[in-house]
Amino acid sequence: MSRGRRPERTRSTGTGVRSGSAPRPPRNRKPLFLTVAAVAVIVALTAVAWFTPLLSARAVTVVGNAGVPSEEILAALDVPTGQPLLRVDTGAAAARVASIAKVDHVRVERKYPSTIRVTVVERAPAVFYDAPEGTHLMDASGVAYAIEPPPPGVPRLAVADPSRDDAATEDALATLAALPPVLRPQVTEVSAASLSDIRLTLADGRQVLWGSVDESEHKAAIVGPLLGQPGQVFDVSSPDLPTVR
Repeated sequence: MSRGRRPERTRSTGTGVRSGSAPRPPRNRKPLFLTVAAVAVIVALTAVAWFTPLLSARAVTVVGNAGVPSEEILAALDVPTGQPLLRVDTGAAAARVASIAKVDHVRVERKYPSTIRVTVVERAPAVFYDAPEGTHLMDASGVAYAIEPPPPGVPRLAVADPSRDDAATEDALATLAALPPVLRPQVTEVSAASLSDIRLTLADGRQVLWGSVDESEHKAAIVGPLLGQPGQVFDVSSPDLPTVR
């Protein structure tokens, strides 16, 4: 009995592609090329901005200052003309300007292509107090920042030791801040002989006995209507039992 002939095996042809499998698509190298190109452009632009005068500080604008001369601010800013903007330490420059006594806070920004912008917020006087060296202006946070005559409408502070760390000063300023807006301009003096004896003197000579800073919100709510009554002394130190005499 003759044996049958074995079927011949199908040999694969081509370059490594198995019979019956789909050919691999060609690799797309375009995204990699674009990424490399973008990185190169960014590096080049950074180098231009960092090392060349094309994007350098050629102008400085100062806004928000009224009591501090622009010349003093520019001197404290200390940014050389022609310095590349990327190399300007805006944080350090802002700290130098903020060291000026009348400056409350400041923001320094780069404005491309060639400008430094300085935005200044100056301190505003909340009270003044008298001292041997002259009249001091103090802001609402208790910082004494200038020796000069007070602007109209700023009340006198009468405490034993006017300073930012003094509790009587802190409570007196908190009392002023709690007053209704319509009453605050009428106050010519705020005194605190002790923490429980805060008093307000109004422009017409009337006095408000505030007591301590406790319950200031309640006191502020009743003092306005109370001042509509005839009298010279208005006691809101116990706001549940206010008196007038």
